[in-house]
Amino acid sequence: MPTFQDILDAHERITPYIHRTPVYTSRYINGLCGAQVFFKCENLQKTGSFKIRGATNAVFTLTEEEAQKGVITHSSGNHGAALAQAARWRGIRCYVVMPHNAPAIKKQAARGYGAEIVYSEATLDSREAVARELIEKHGLSLIHPYDNPAVIAGQATAGRELLEETGGLDALLVPAGGGGILSGSAILAKEGPHRMSVYGAEPSLADDAYQSLKTGVRQPQRPPVTVADGLRTALSDRTFNIIRSYVDDIILVDDDEIVAAMRLVWERMKLIIEPSSAAPLAALLKSGKRFAGKKVGIVFSGGNVDLDHLPWLK
Repeated sequence: MPTFQDILDAHERITPYIHRTPVYTSRYINGLCGAQVFFKCENLQKTGSFKIRGATNAVFTLTEEEAQKGVITHSSGNHGAALAQAARWRGIRCYVVMPHNAPAIKKQAARGYGAEIVYSEATLDSREAVARELIEKHGLSLIHPYDNPAVIAGQATAGRELLEETGGLDALLVPAGGGGILSGSAILAKEGPHRMSVYGAEPSLADDAYQSLKTGVRQPQRPPVTVADGLRTALSDRTFNIIRSYVDDIILVDDDEIVAAMRLVWERMKLIIEPSSAAPLAALLKSGKRFAGKKVGIVFSGGNVDLDHLPWLK
């Protein structure tokens, strides 16, 4: 499990490469939520998501021998693009295994950052199998989207910056997909000097984290059909163990609530966020009484949206 010191080291390592993204507020949304809400805008981050933090930290912790053989990941999009950019910064090759049904904008982004894309079926087993074949063939280092200590530590740096900007929070809400940013944020929240509650926001149609936390046993992901494509992944043993130890709760939101929160941000804050980014705000709006009068942080995880397939244009 990464430590708080690992998060500090990651932040120092990646700072020369990433944006220190802004923290925004909205008086209107504060009024709707009955709380003071601070949004960490990782939708404005390089490659359009927080994923560049973990990918960059992981790539730059490889030995020279490991790096020269190249890196690989399997990703629905944001992590793949991030790893491609981080690999380009280090001057090494990068392969990204993607499902055929990944959003077009995310396929284009990964390819644009220099990745060689290899397609798989739209299941985790298929993605992992294709990745294993390439690792055996080329000796690549697997940089998993979330089941990697360096990735987890890197993702947590978004929360660290948010705490520095706000001077501390009562609660932090982040998306719950594979658990990378959630577990990293949980370590930050419980081991760092700014102690706070931490919550995951998860689609009800992809609720393995919620079910795992409630039962105390990691649950498999059922076939996810949520609009939040970045949250269709399942927890790993590593992220589940961190979440079970440190996360206060997982809040489920349905797709209509996610889309409504996404549209609210577009209309009121004039920010482009993707559905996965909207899940924490949807959770806050749904659970207002729990956070009433509190100082709450939300990470907008990304802004890579296919404008030809906006979720409210059905």
